[in-house]
Amino acid sequence: MASFTPTLQHKSAIVTGGGTGIGRAVSVLLAQQGAAVAVVYSRSENEAQETVSTILKNGGRAIALQADVANMASVAVMTDMVAKSFGGIDYLVNNAGITHQLQFNDLSAINDDIWDALFDVNVKGTFHCCQAAAPYLKQRSDSAIVNVGSIAGETGYGSSLPYAVSKSAVHGMTRSLARALAPNVRVNGVAPGAVATRWWKGNEEKMHALSGHLPLQRISTPEDIAALVLMLLTAESVTGQILRAENGQTL
Repeated sequence: MASFTPTLQHKSAIVTGGGTGIGRAVSVLLAQQGAAVAVVYSRSENEAQETVSTILKNGGRAIALQADVANMASVAVMTDMVAKSFGGIDYLVNNAGITHQLQFNDLSAINDDIWDALFDVNVKGTFHCCQAAAPYLKQRSDSAIVNVGSIAGETGYGSSLPYAVSKSAVHGMTRSLARALAPNVRVNGVAPGAVATRWWKGNEEKMHALSGHLPLQRISTPEDIAALVLMLLTAESVTGQILRAENGQTL
C-alpha cells in the first residue's frame, strides 16, 4: 500500500485567531497536512497553547504567538518572527475577527466605538496581516491568502449591522488584494454561514433565526470551514473568489 504524503510538506502558515473555533480547526488541519503553523492569538493564550499542544502531540510543528491584528506594529513583529522561525511564509489565513451582538434594526444602539472596534479588527486587521506577510509570500512559488469573511457580508444580515458591513468590506478587500498581489500570491475568501462556535453560545436561537431555512438542514462545524480553507489554499487556478459555505442559505 502506498504511503500517504502530506500535501503541505515543507510549507508554513500563519493562522490568526488560531486558538479557538474555526481558527483552531484550520491550524490542526494544516498541521495534519504537513505545514508548520503559527497559531496567532490576541487574548486566548491558553486556547492557543492547547491548539499547539494538540498539534505537537500528533507529530506536527506549531508555535503560538501573540499579536493584536488591529496594531500594524504588532503584526509586523509577529510576521517577522514567523518567517524567522519557519524560514519563510507560504500561507496566511486571516481568521481573527470580532462581532457585537445587537438587535439588527436598532440603529440607535450603534455608536462610533462599535464601528471602530469592528473595523479595526475585521477590516484593518486583515489588511495589516496581508501587508506584513506579502513580501514573504511573494518569495514563494505557490503562496496564498484566505480571508475568513461571513455570509453576513453577502446578505447584509447578521449578528449586527456593523458586523455585516465589516465582513462585506473584507470580501471587497479580498478581490482587490487578488489583483494587487497577482500573479505571485492567490487571495480568496470563505463566507461561512451558521457555524457552531463559541460566538453563538447562548445565542443559538438568534443564529437559527438569522440562518432561516437551510436546505441541507445542518449547522456547519469549524472542521467544515477548515476543509474549505485548505482547498482554497491549494487551488492553483482560483483567485479573487468568495466561497459561500452556508448549507444552502442563500439559494
